[in-house]
Amino acid sequence: MDVLRPTLIRIGGRVYRKNLIQEQPYQHEEEEDDFCAGPGDCADEPCGAFVVEETEKGFQCRAEVPSPLYKYIIGKKGETKKRLETETRTSISIPKPGVEGEIVITGQHRSGVISARTRIDVLLDSFRKKQPFTHFLSFALNQPAIQEKFLQFKEEVLEKCSKDQGVSSSLFQNPAKLHLTLGTLVLLNEQEIQKACDLLRRCKEDFVDQITGGQPLTVEVAGVEYMNDDPAMTDILYAKVHMKDGSDKLQVIADQLVERFVASGLMLKEWDRVKLHATVMNTLFRKDPSAEEQNTTMTGKSSFKERESFNGRNILKV
Repeated sequence: MDVLRPTLIRIGGRVYRKNLIQEQPYQHEEEEDDFCAGPGDCADEPCGAFVVEETEKGFQCRAEVPSPLYKYIIGKKGETKKRLETETRTSISIPKPGVEGEIVITGQHRSGVISARTRIDVLLDSFRKKQPFTHFLSFALNQPAIQEKFLQFKEEVLEKCSKDQGVSSSLFQNPAKLHLTLGTLVLLNEQEIQKACDLLRRCKEDFVDQITGGQPLTVEVAGVEYMNDDPAMTDILYAKVHMKDGSDKLQVIADQLVERFVASGLMLKEWDRVKLHATVMNTLFRKDPSAEEQNTTMTGKSSFKERESFNGRNILKV
């Protein structure tokens, strides 16, 4: 019911609003242990999400977890792992730090094993989302003709707009790294990288070859646009891309690729459609002498605490 538009009831010539009252029944503290009741209590089991095996001593479940995420299950001084084991009445075996392997959950009750696995999945999903991206799915724009034109663009901007606030040579993309980003990924071990590679190959077989007819797609990179609302405070300037024949084949391929990667769990869904763009200037590229050494070891996110925007109005006019 909409609390701003409650049901109106007329009684004795008066109009009353019917407000919904949600009663919360008293719950005993010991009810927290209900999830690990008897072995037949499987109400919380996600259908087909993972396999729970029956053993001589009870039940067991295995989970493939990248080694960089072990610490989030263990917790400070092992507190998280101990709490999970106590509350679910299970035992959780974790490989040594840096060693890739499976986490094994064992317990006397099936429901307890299921609860422990579910809690671990939720915990890891939360921390995985906070990890800086390690890889990105993209179309490379590394053809010599495009690189040459990009360098001409850079030279012209620095010649005509270098006095504009914030504009400097360090903002420009490396010509060899020009690309169309489809989405970012967090791949934390070789197994996850291989999974992404295999999925990409399947996408090529399933629909990419069909859409392209096995032929290269000819695209044109022309015109620039800015990401944010105010061109005087620009953080990202990008080149616009479209198919030479006016078709939407590139957009269709990009959208379907992202859809497959999101469905596989390798990528988070951010937009309904992929915004095809080639970044040419980005304030994250701006050189910071104090952070130069850190940047060589960082992956994904920038170490800069705050971006220094540039005035892109004259660049757009030119």
